[in-house]
Amino acid sequence: MGVMTFQIPGGTPAETVNGLTRACLGGGYDHTPVPCKVEVRADRLILKRDRDESGFLMAPWKVEKAGLLLGSSPTLMERITPYHLVVELGRGKLNQVRSQTADWELAGLELSADLRDLLHRSTHELCQGILDIPRPEAQRHAQSALALSYQAAEEVVELYTQQLFGIRHQRQEKLDSLLGCRVSAVPPSPVEEQFRSAFNAVGVPLNWRTTEPAQSNYNWEATDAVVAWADERALALSAGPLIDFSTFGLPDWLLPWEGDLPSLASFMCDYIETAVARYRDRIRRWTLCTGSNNASVLGLGEDDLIRLTARLAEAAWGIDTQLELVIGLAQPWGDYLVSEEHTYSPFVFADTLLRAGLSFAAFDLEWFMGVSPRGTYFRDLLEGSRLLDVFGLLGVPIQLTLSYPASTGVDPAADPRQQVGSMGHFRDGLRPDSQAEWAEQAASLALAKPHVSAVFWDHFIDSAPHRIPNGGLIDARGTVHPTLERLRKLRRAHLQ
Repeated sequence: MGVMTFQIPGGTPAETVNGLTRACLGGGYDHTPVPCKVEVRADRLILKRDRDESGFLMAPWKVEKAGLLLGSSPTLMERITPYHLVVELGRGKLNQVRSQTADWELAGLELSADLRDLLHRSTHELCQGILDIPRPEAQRHAQSALALSYQAAEEVVELYTQQLFGIRHQRQEKLDSLLGCRVSAVPPSPVEEQFRSAFNAVGVPLNWRTTEPAQSNYNWEATDAVVAWADERALALSAGPLIDFSTFGLPDWLLPWEGDLPSLASFMCDYIETAVARYRDRIRRWTLCTGSNNASVLGLGEDDLIRLTARLAEAAWGIDTQLELVIGLAQPWGDYLVSEEHTYSPFVFADTLLRAGLSFAAFDLEWFMGVSPRGTYFRDLLEGSRLLDVFGLLGVPIQLTLSYPASTGVDPAADPRQQVGSMGHFRDGLRPDSQAEWAEQAASLALAKPHVSAVFWDHFIDSAPHRIPNGGLIDARGTVHPTLERLRKLRRAHLQ
């Protein structure tokens, strides 16, 4: 059994120490976690796994001005002597920033003098922290290096985004990428114009649980209204996910068939064929399913889920071979790989579908930040950029679905299984201003990349049924979050 030990600095707040139970070890070309056992003992973080090999630590840590984020160390060998936790997190982040900056410079990125100075100061602080081990001063210098590295990461991503937009606008004054939002009902008239000014696309969820609450008893009224509304306003229209592999997305009457692949496939295909046939002349782009890479319901194994996903695609194409089909991937960083052994990481799951000869229009990556169990622990946008580029290697366009809770309050219209408050946060926490700033940065980065074809916000209004608690652009009381205005400015600056 392989073991890695990290020294937790003295004086670390109890909340931060308790959060280290979410630490894990990772590796591989797609930087995914591996199953491991985590122990926090006094001033030690101990991680054990079956594999006896090098790897890197992924652990949550609070960083000044950046937030509570999941960071990573560089690749480390197993050894008896404990590593200094904050020094290694600082070394990992600085290495990531410097390496990515160097790659982007080779591609033409022009760094400012201030950014170069920031990288220099971060390097100096980290070196001082390493030299000060084991003295207490090591903690102070390492924490400073970590904060400076995250600041540098944010600034270099912003610079990269601006310059990439500039290059793309030389060829196209307004980009044809889609910026949209999913709505389960027509937006109320007071905010309809705000929706139309912020988004050039609309997604209709067609949640199976609410569309077919009883077998063969369909409710199309809300979807018909949204489709008609989008058509009248010339908004690009897409639908789905038709099958959301979660208790929020699956009807109760399906659950007794758990583990019965032929029956489950028959029911799902029937629903897909019915929905696609009804709207085929008005909707050409469908998110077929999402979460099949990480389905904890229905009692199916990974190979069965891949076969089922392929079967669903065949059912939709059986209605119309020209449909654009999108496959959604939950937890694209592979957070679910920590808890149990899996054969397929999110990237390998997608690659396996393509190797089966299926031609998808896009893969949709769910960035549901700060939410458990469906979402992912908060990561910064340098990590986000790397993930988008990794999936770009598949040669298929990427679509992004974003969500970030604007509060930790009770949300009765959300999926009751989803919890917020223990999965990290951006800046000062789960607040409307943090949601707005993160949404603008994340959507800008994604839309600047040529292989990202669309960005969707997961839901519009918290008063309507939705997956992510407090993740709407308008809260349940009707208060419009500043996120909507940030997205409006983004669309106005860059999109058709």
